[in-house]
Amino acid sequence: MSTHESVYLVFGILLVVALLFDLGLLSKKNQTITLKQALYQTIFWVSLALGFFVFMWIEGPALAAENIPVGKAGTPASGAHLAFEFLSAYLMEWSLSIDNIFVFILIFTSFSVKEKHYPRVLLVGILMAIVFRVIFISVGVVLVAKFSWILYLFGVFLMYTGYRMFVSTDDEEYDPHGSKMYKFLKRVLPLVNNDGDGKYFVRENGKRFYTSLFVVVILLAAIDLVFALDSIPAVMGISKDPLVIYTSNILAVLGLRSLFFLLRSAVSKFDYLQQGIAIVLIFIGAKMLGEHYINQWIDKTAQVFLSLGVILLCIFGSILYSIRRNKKRPAENMDDGSL
Repeated sequence: MSTHESVYLVFGILLVVALLFDLGLLSKKNQTITLKQALYQTIFWVSLALGFFVFMWIEGPALAAENIPVGKAGTPASGAHLAFEFLSAYLMEWSLSIDNIFVFILIFTSFSVKEKHYPRVLLVGILMAIVFRVIFISVGVVLVAKFSWILYLFGVFLMYTGYRMFVSTDDEEYDPHGSKMYKFLKRVLPLVNNDGDGKYFVRENGKRFYTSLFVVVILLAAIDLVFALDSIPAVMGISKDPLVIYTSNILAVLGLRSLFFLLRSAVSKFDYLQQGIAIVLIFIGAKMLGEHYINQWIDKTAQVFLSLGVILLCIFGSILYSIRRNKKRPAENMDDGSL
């Protein structure tokens, strides 16, 4: 068994144990999650990711030995660079997950989901999203392995997406009932306009009908897949190792549920987070386009630290700037004479 396969095995075991722990001890069925519980769960999932980062650092030399050397002037990359690629990719996915929360809130509100059903619906939707992401990543990895020029298309796509995200406004709000997925479900499935008291389908007159909770689960998985169209190419711009791509995606998405409960009341205040994420996407896209020349001047480990620094600076900088601007607004409104 290779080192990569061993790490996959450890990751799988760790994931199963973590899910059992989360479901068995941190979460209870039909129970509203408090801010304190959400904080504990978020710390749990972030600690798990950091623990896996340390594990990859320890296994770094063996992992790097199995990869093709990509360091400066043909020298092998540092054994720790895969661990830092994972950390950078995880932070990238984690920050993009915050953007998902906006849409998740709209979906729950639009379908009048009771708060006691939030945890279970989120969990099922996220687990479905992980399955779709694994398929999406697998296809992407195979395509990049066979056609390396696809990375340049990803680079152009990320720069375009980043630019559109940077200049976009909030004038157009996502409408769950007007989405193509909802219209498709409404056309092909018999739906009822209630939650079935927590069930995903009910029987009426011997016929099966699907409840609003079923629709919400599908919409959550579908919208996450839409976000994955940006995030997965971005992660591929940070690392081409499938191990890093899979693990960073799965851990970030699994932590999304607790992050939702922790930030749902505050996420609307991060007005400039979108611009911070946009700058990161543009940076990674430009890095993908200029990778051939960058590799001639900067070794792989230095590139990883550069990406990590840009991600940290843009994401946390945009959040802090948003908070600062929100604190100034009441004073500005008073100066303008508004009530």
